[in-house]
Amino acid sequence: MAFEFPDLPYDYTALQPHIDAQTMEIHYDRHHRTYFNNFTGAVDGTPNADKSLEEVMATVDASASPAIRNNGGGYYNHILYWNSMCDGGSAPSDALGAAINDTFGSMDELKSQLKQAGIGRFGSGFAWLVVADGKLAVTSTPNQDNPLMPVADMQGTPIVALDVWEHAYYLKYQNKRPDYIDGWLEVVDWAKASTRYSDALA
Repeated sequence: MAFEFPDLPYDYTALQPHIDAQTMEIHYDRHHRTYFNNFTGAVDGTPNADKSLEEVMATVDASASPAIRNNGGGYYNHILYWNSMCDGGSAPSDALGAAINDTFGSMDELKSQLKQAGIGRFGSGFAWLVVADGKLAVTSTPNQDNPLMPVADMQGTPIVALDVWEHAYYLKYQNKRPDYIDGWLEVVDWAKASTRYSDALA
């Protein structure tokens, strides 16, 4: 298959004041595009070029090349990150809402756990809401790793991605990662997460 660099699903200004337009533009058009270009360059002419991105991620073990692990991860992770947010946020489906309540007790507790996973990730990385063995769970990964990779501490199907690399927030929030995560929680697209949740259970 041919890998593509997807359009941002909203304008650079759409998530303000929580995510500022300058950060969005730099993050998407420089950081994400660089991961994409480096990844596609690395897989061109190899068997990975005929796989889906998810299939490639599922092969990333400790012996994987940095070009695949770091750039492929950066390419995949950012696609999910952009699609984990929307202008004003949204509400989960009844099915996802019930699963959140069953697993975490409440949406507020899920948000608290996502925030702690993001704050607690030393250095750069991501926090995730995943479906693992049919159940929801919160986890985090370093750098551009993700839960599809066999190297992850917890494997599962990601349905929400929180980027805690400094380039995701430093222009607006400086070193205040907790404040950035509070802002991010205001724009989570739980409706899209609901679709990914249903797909993960199918």
